[in-house]
Amino acid sequence: MVLGLAKGWSVTSYALALLIFMPIIALIGQSFLPDEEVFLHLANTVLSTYISNSLWLMFWVVLGSLVIAIPAAWLVAKCHFPGRRMFQWALLLPLAMPAYVVAYVYTDLLDYAGPIQGSLRRFFGWQSPQDYFFPEVRSLGGAAIMLALVLFPYIYLLARTAFMEQSASLSQATRVMGCGPWKSFWRLSLPMARPAFAVGAALVAMETAADFATVSYFAVPTLTTAVYDTWFEYGSLATAAKLSTIMLLVIFAMVGFERFARRKQKLFQKQSSPGELDIYHLSGIKAGLAFSYCSTLLFLAFLLPFMILMQYAYYYFAQSWNAEFFEYSFNSLWIAMLASVICVAIGVLLMFIRRISPRRADMLPSRLASTGYALPGTVLAIGILVPFTQFDFAINDVAQFFGFEEPGLIFTGSTFIIVCAFCIRFAAIAIGSIENSYKRISPSLDMAGITMGLKPSGLLRLVHIPLLRKGIFAGLLLVFIECMKELPAALLLRPIGFENLATYVFQFVSDEQLEQGALAAIVIVLVGLIPLIYLNRSLEQDN
Repeated sequence: MVLGLAKGWSVTSYALALLIFMPIIALIGQSFLPDEEVFLHLANTVLSTYISNSLWLMFWVVLGSLVIAIPAAWLVAKCHFPGRRMFQWALLLPLAMPAYVVAYVYTDLLDYAGPIQGSLRRFFGWQSPQDYFFPEVRSLGGAAIMLALVLFPYIYLLARTAFMEQSASLSQATRVMGCGPWKSFWRLSLPMARPAFAVGAALVAMETAADFATVSYFAVPTLTTAVYDTWFEYGSLATAAKLSTIMLLVIFAMVGFERFARRKQKLFQKQSSPGELDIYHLSGIKAGLAFSYCSTLLFLAFLLPFMILMQYAYYYFAQSWNAEFFEYSFNSLWIAMLASVICVAIGVLLMFIRRISPRRADMLPSRLASTGYALPGTVLAIGILVPFTQFDFAINDVAQFFGFEEPGLIFTGSTFIIVCAFCIRFAAIAIGSIENSYKRISPSLDMAGITMGLKPSGLLRLVHIPLLRKGIFAGLLLVFIECMKELPAALLLRPIGFENLATYVFQFVSDEQLEQGALAAIVIVLVGLIPLIYLNRSLEQDN
């Protein structure tokens, strides 16, 4: 009976998955179209620079994030020192801060005309840049540091969880063998947590590849900026598709390498309960060093940029508190709400069909629908523009053929395309949240519902949805926040005259006037704190 129910719904799941996967198909198809002049020009001049900068940026950001996050995760998970409980959640806060805002703040502080270099010149009597050396902030290295400060919590969160789940008996065994805290960390904790490091590093690399605003502000040419410039400056959709396909190959290669590297890794251990955790009690100078490290990291990555934003917002409140601020806030709000509801609906439907179907083939739609999150915003935007531009042209051609007034750009000239992009990119988040909740629902409840004569819609409405409420809420929340923060897709796909908070703030950053957009940036940051608080509470309940 369950098989019959699944067959009736599987067509819908495949249709949804193909719609979400459509940008990748369209992107690859568009990249084979003839438009060799622009692409050959880029290949003969700057394409190698774009590729090398992208790869080096990912390498340095991943390396920097690992170096920053692993000590903090181990200290918080395995050591007792003043402020430990606060740092458990506080070190997640940098995720709420847009990287390009952090880049602007530190550029303002560290540039030649900034307060730090100005103070050094006054103190030492330096007269010109030739009198001293100071690292260039607007550089690939500067961009890597800014991104690492914002993205390290991905690795910190996974590493902290991995360290906390390691069996206390194993740590106690290393003590019996004469290993101190350092040797125990190096020989036991670090190797056992490598799978978590690999997953976190892959996430950081993908987020780095997707970044547009930071590298654009620092004038570091990468594949992301190349896609944007090719489309807006050269007007070549085919060349932009070719560059996007290269980025797509880089992303898939990273994911494939990460899975290949872990293909033979297996770890069997008894997880520790909270009362069984093996904690090193630090005191004296060791406790002071642990507190100093974590507090310095939190200050540099979140508190300092946030305090400067608050200062900007206070002094420029009169200029910021205007009709544009409310209009763009409303635009961000309704688009994020609509996209989050659609994403959760897609996630519930795909996971429900996967749940009730015994066929392995019906697992494919949810996996296909989850590929959108791996696409950088610029790549996704080009992939969506390709088919919807053709749809718009076809509709206008049909209207012209029958003598009707041409409707114009129905899809690409409206906010529909932004909502569509957000749904494709963030459906994976909703699917993951719903999948996690489904794992807690016993299959016996399905069998009981079917025995009572419930149809698929009744089973979903009366049994599953009430039990999925927590996962649905988490999915709505996480997708909503991601939509509020998403910049590259909104920047490329927005209709003429349309702005949301992300594009509004980026315009001020590009014009070196973040002070006037600080209030909007604070709204993005504060909204981004909500899922972090929720995530931390969930982790505390699970542990």
